Amino acid sequence: METTVADRAADHAVKRPSARGRWIDHWEPENEAFWESTGRSIARKNLIFSIFAEHIGFSIWVLWTIIVINLANVGITMSISELFLLVAVPNLVGAALRIPYTFAVPKFGGRAWTTISASLLFIPALLLATVVPSGWLADQSHSTQLWVLLGCAATAGFGGGNFSSSMANISFFYPEGKKGFALGINAAGGNLGVAVAQLVVPLVIIVGIPAAAVKLPEHEVHLAYAGVMWLPFIAIAAIGAWLYMDSLTQAKADTKSYVTSLRYSQTWIMSFLYIGTFGSFIGFSFALPLVIKTTFPEFLGGHPFIATYLAGLGFVGALIGSIARPLGGWLSDRVGGARVTLAVFLGMAAFTAAAIVGVEERSFPLFFGSYMFIFLLAGMGNGSTYRMIPSIFAVLGRKEAEEKGLDPKESAVEFKRRAAAVIGITGAIGAFGGFLILVVIRQASLGVSALVKAAETPADKVAVAAAHADWSVPALWVFLGSYVVFAGVTWFFYLRKSLATKKIPSLAYAGV
Repeated sequence: METTVADRAADHAVKRPSARGRWIDHWEPENEAFWESTGRSIARKNLIFSIFAEHIGFSIWVLWTIIVINLANVGITMSISELFLLVAVPNLVGAALRIPYTFAVPKFGGRAWTTISASLLFIPALLLATVVPSGWLADQSHSTQLWVLLGCAATAGFGGGNFSSSMANISFFYPEGKKGFALGINAAGGNLGVAVAQLVVPLVIIVGIPAAAVKLPEHEVHLAYAGVMWLPFIAIAAIGAWLYMDSLTQAKADTKSYVTSLRYSQTWIMSFLYIGTFGSFIGFSFALPLVIKTTFPEFLGGHPFIATYLAGLGFVGALIGSIARPLGGWLSDRVGGARVTLAVFLGMAAFTAAAIVGVEERSFPLFFGSYMFIFLLAGMGNGSTYRMIPSIFAVLGRKEAEEKGLDPKESAVEFKRRAAAVIGITGAIGAFGGFLILVVIRQASLGVSALVKAAETPADKVAVAAAHADWSVPALWVFLGSYVVFAGVTWFFYLRKSLATKKIPSLAYAGV
């Protein structure tokens, strides 16, 4: 009996186990028959387990945004600048790990590396469950407390490294026309871990404590629960990845791909733009709970439920930004990622100006509402910029194949590898942008931290802090100026038709 195209495509998709794990040797998502008969179901299965593992990774990554605002409740006192240092360290470590995490995918395969990276999350969770809340630490000198806390916080950076390897791996499973939405869903599922952690952890650490007690400015908390609660979910992520995920032979962003990708100006332009989108999302996700606590103490004092049970509503921004990410990818598939990205940066600049007014006028609703729109736009920008990368390199691949007479299919696969490498590079640099945001905010806090430290009595310290609650305004002006620059770069390189046409012919037709 004669075989159909779909039958032959399905035959090619047989998974062939090897010494390094379960690998799929033939993968052709652009072939419609292959995709419908085999590719779609395999891609969806890997996407689901990738999302769950990445979700837990993000949850662990941002745990210290909740820990720092509860340290005083366990007898550990830190200045505002020291608290921002404790939330900046996991961000920096997570950003630094993103490059080696992406290199690990071709060495171990997506399945094995997802298992390994998920298992590494046991380290920060166990340290948080044992060392941080221990009576031993509370009895140590201030210097010892700070260094121990910094070491424990640094391990939370393991959760930040997962993103690049996950995105690079999943990018190979989907055809170009569906890649933007798939990458958006994968990233959004991971980003939601930020909101979940910031919503659930404040509730878990006060389990068993009387409601009247938790409404007091200082009250008992069970910080160990913030680590223990994640242990079963980490186990599920690691075991699920090992049992159900696959590895693609062609999913290799190897050293050569990285080195080659570094030569493209597009790599650095997109990395710069991702600082503005993802850097804003993760930087403000880390900073906002602490910024709200130190900028609007009078509002939180009058709303103990929001202050205690909801950690100042900081989780809402991460939730909005996470949900908005696939929307940015979806819009980019239809109107072009560059247009979406330009609109995002202009909007972020406008709402940052509104946030400045909110601080100066002591209006928490205006400040908070402005930042919710900033999170919405940053999330959309995350999706639009990541949609631009594979589109740009697909065009570059076709251009090189035409100019050098190369096989179009082989060239397409090679440039997919380069795009995957760029995703890893861009993800790392973008996460480092989050660290820069925290550095700017911390620098802005140094003045008020010094004044509070110099105050003699606890009452004086509270009064000084309240009198300088607008300390974050200089940082906000820096951010506003940065968004204007990001918008200008987007327009100059991707929407100024004369340059786009000269540098990358047909760029406007590539979904960029």
